[in-house]
Amino acid sequence: MPSAIPLATYRLQLTADFDFDKAAAVVPYLKALGITHLYTSPVMKARKGSTHGYDTVDHSQLNPELGGEAGFARLSDALRQYDLGLIIDFVPNHVGVHFADNPWWLDVLEWGQASPHAVSFDIDWDLLPYRARGGVLLPILGASYGEALERGDIELRYDSGEGSFSAWYFEHRLPIAPERYGELLRMIVKEADAAETEAGKHMLSLAARYTGLRRPNRKEAPGFKAELKEIAGSADIIARGLAAYRAAKDRPAQTLTLHHLLERQHYKLGHWRLASSDINYRRFFDVNGLAGLRVEDASTFAATHRLVKQLVADGRLQGIRLDHIDGLRDPAQYCQRLRRLVRDAQGNTKPFYTVIEKILCEHERLPHFAGVQGTTGYEWMNDITQVLVDAKGLEALDETWRQVSNRPPRLAPYVKDARRRVLETLLTSEFTVLTRLLARIANGHYSTRDFSADSLRQALELYVLHFPVYRTYLTHSDPTALDRKLIDDTIERARAEWFAADEGIFDFLRDALTMDLLKPGRPPHSAPRVRRFALKVQQFTGPMMAKSLEDTAFYQFHRLLALNEVGGDPASTGLSIPAFHQAMQARAREWPQGMTATATHDTKRGEDARARIAALSEIPGEWTSAVSRWKMLNAPHLALHGKLRAPSATFEYMLYQTLLGAWPLEEPADAGFVERIQAYALKAAREGKEETSWLNPHEAYENGVNSFIAKILDPALSGEFLESLQTLARRVALLGALNSLSQLTLKATLPGVPDFYQGTEFWDLSLVDPDNRRPVDFAARHAALPQDAPDWHDLIQRWPDGRLKLAWTRHLLKLRNELPDVFAEGDYQPLEVRGAHADHVIAFARRHGRTAAIVMVGRQFAPFTQAGREWPAPDVFDATVDVTGYTARGLAGNELPLAQAFREFPAVVIEARAASAVRPARQRQRA
Repeated sequence: MPSAIPLATYRLQLTADFDFDKAAAVVPYLKALGITHLYTSPVMKARKGSTHGYDTVDHSQLNPELGGEAGFARLSDALRQYDLGLIIDFVPNHVGVHFADNPWWLDVLEWGQASPHAVSFDIDWDLLPYRARGGVLLPILGASYGEALERGDIELRYDSGEGSFSAWYFEHRLPIAPERYGELLRMIVKEADAAETEAGKHMLSLAARYTGLRRPNRKEAPGFKAELKEIAGSADIIARGLAAYRAAKDRPAQTLTLHHLLERQHYKLGHWRLASSDINYRRFFDVNGLAGLRVEDASTFAATHRLVKQLVADGRLQGIRLDHIDGLRDPAQYCQRLRRLVRDAQGNTKPFYTVIEKILCEHERLPHFAGVQGTTGYEWMNDITQVLVDAKGLEALDETWRQVSNRPPRLAPYVKDARRRVLETLLTSEFTVLTRLLARIANGHYSTRDFSADSLRQALELYVLHFPVYRTYLTHSDPTALDRKLIDDTIERARAEWFAADEGIFDFLRDALTMDLLKPGRPPHSAPRVRRFALKVQQFTGPMMAKSLEDTAFYQFHRLLALNEVGGDPASTGLSIPAFHQAMQARAREWPQGMTATATHDTKRGEDARARIAALSEIPGEWTSAVSRWKMLNAPHLALHGKLRAPSATFEYMLYQTLLGAWPLEEPADAGFVERIQAYALKAAREGKEETSWLNPHEAYENGVNSFIAKILDPALSGEFLESLQTLARRVALLGALNSLSQLTLKATLPGVPDFYQGTEFWDLSLVDPDNRRPVDFAARHAALPQDAPDWHDLIQRWPDGRLKLAWTRHLLKLRNELPDVFAEGDYQPLEVRGAHADHVIAFARRHGRTAAIVMVGRQFAPFTQAGREWPAPDVFDATVDVTGYTARGLAGNELPLAQAFREFPAVVIEARAASAVRPARQRQRA
């Protein structure tokens, strides 16, 4: 049986082209590599053709496109044969909606609030303007509603197999409420001139049988549909009679008839642009096709987790990664329920590995949730990057960015501007829901009714603009001291920018956010509304931060792209070695079993592309000079039309970093590479929302950027530039490779579980998705695994082919498997480094009892490589590591010279013995 807590995980992206059987075929390779747990993208039924699986449409079945139950069983057998565990990515926060494949959503469209599944969706039914009845806005139209209607794009159809009616907009099915079937049948029979036929009489009789409000009701509807489809000749009459609803520009009566029918449904159709201002269901960020689930509802939780429980009970699932935990109304309650479900399924004899996708801002601490071992590791990825960059070089890059952008190298103004932009364009509808709810709360008591809706909106807007992290974690009880301080501090920052009369409006807002309004002795306010408001604000600030920071500011602030990573700080000044040690000691105490990632399906660039770009901090002068020269060489290729410059100066600067990060060394930069850079540039430009955006594409600018990239990468047009770029790229690639090996060593030896993203055992020079989800050649990787002890000298000579990284990965994982207690449970002890180059090595020991591992990792290699021109010789390192208290083969005395440690490789892990056993700090078990 695999260990309950993984020693190393490997992430696979499953698709129709890489299904359960393809994953099963990779299992022997993963075992040989040293992986203990396979970690997959979501496996529940997703939208057909999904390339990621996060658009789940049915939590109750395994994805048939991946091979369904039979394929999953074969994968389970393969994992069991090789003694590997399975961790799945699970999506509790949202489901794919629209189209015709989510049975819950279709039922809600058909029955509205009477649907048993209505409680599972976060819909504000009463918010549709100018409408007598509640409903849900469906922003699925590619044109205005009137235009789509008159063009005949919306078509009423009959399903003779079900006896049901639906409107269809291309691939989107819109069920008609059964209470309208009576009028439908009467109109259809009349249009078909079939009132005197036997089938027509039967259809009219059926319609007349269900009179009165809301009939046929949910209990009667199945019988109605069954009887309708059994009427001989009914399908033919309906086919002819539907002409009464066949809209077209030259058929005004039929168009109006269809319009009236659609207006009496439990939904309202609208142009997709309406989503930003009028949508009334909670989404995943601003994605209209992903609707939020209310897993706080016990029945919804039970239904969506039934298959998970069965897989755990069957012993086919050993862990779970929870996607977008910050989207949930009450993550603490959710995690408690999940732990209870797991215990019911497998008993309480062993832990069940549970990690959460949680993005922590700088200096933010992860709350403890029941049964959770930690996060998926973005914070540790950024710590590793920040300790590897050169802080002195960052100061020089600050000045370069100031000159390029004409703005100070401060991130905060970018983020604040991005928040305003997101609030005004992408998430306006969700914000409107909150402000209306806050206004209703204020209007509920005479002491607060004079706070106008407009003033409350402005106050809440200031609060959101100044909120510094993704969310608080209030429950129905009092906020924690940390959350209360966070709210209080944000209120004070918002109040400082309020120029109207305060008159207690911020005190009221603070008390609503903390739910202090409900305390005894306070004026009575609606408890359900106050709780709903406070908890919904938490669900809003997460998407607000993500869209503003990760998906906007990260694509505007380009001082050093290596720092622009999920959960990172692009304006970071780096991390000193003592600060890094302090963070890792805290991690060993608090979160020793969370994941450590250096690449995921969501990272902004591949781990080795990031390591290359980080190396620019080691040669900032040469980098700045190169950029100045490149701008002059490439100036003729800019698209200039009036005030338009494509690309902009800041975007051009970003492109040069991207090219160095992704530049291929083993093959020429062919047409495929040009297309990859162009696709990345389009996404980056639209995410940045400066000259163009997803909502309002600027075709001339985008074409100009495309043309610029094609021209500067064309040897016939830009030979001098390409020669200069390749010269610097070779040097940056060497520095980046050394950074990458240090990054890999740290990931594999620090407290936590190292996670390996698919294919990254070779150099990973990918860009943001979908570039980082391209097919992986696993056969080549398996064939390249060394059968015997690696010849490090030979591998170093041929380092560009990637086999060096693969061999080092396997070597590190072999050590983890040989010393499982040391790496899974051992403490973390910094080791003192002395000498001229002490600041160029990170040294520490992992220790469990008397068994230990001594780790030494180099950093900032430019001085030892002639700025990237040659592999570092071991004798250039002038430093020694104090290994007092440890013995190992080859250690003579209490000091280990770096030149000796690095004689084969610029990083080393030494199996050692501690002179005396040290009891590890007691860790709270999270089962």
